[in-house]
Amino acid sequence: MDNLRNEMRMEFLALSSNEGFARVAVGAFVAELNPTVDELADIKTAVSEAVTNCIIHGYEQKEGSIWISCRIEGRQVEISVEDTGKGIKNIEQAREPLFTTKPELERSGMGFAFMEAFMDEVEVISEPWKGTSVIMRKTIGEG
Repeated sequence: MDNLRNEMRMEFLALSSNEGFARVAVGAFVAELNPTVDELADIKTAVSEAVTNCIIHGYEQKEGSIWISCRIEGRQVEISVEDTGKGIKNIEQAREPLFTTKPELERSGMGFAFMEAFMDEVEVISEPWKGTSVIMRKTIGEG
């Protein structure tokens, strides 16, 4: 099991209704590692936050696509959530808990904080008006 390797990639429209689809799809893909209920909930929550950020901030609830790729190597899962939306001008500021560019939408500003709390590593790559990639890693079975 330690040498297990698998990959998948999918694309879907940046619609709020697809946030649940993304959670379930990634959860099903990761299931082969037999994660605990808590590990699976952590991954699904992080994916939800990343996808919601694409919809709300990247595309500002306008038309666009989101790509998710997942890779399993051994016990580590790497999940990348990407958009080609407006990008992030200041990544460090965006990662600060409670910071939001959409207070009028009652956004909590906790998206990145949740991703960082539930995953082992979170990397954010973004360029204004070109898009954002959020790469998250978690080792399953580390307790």
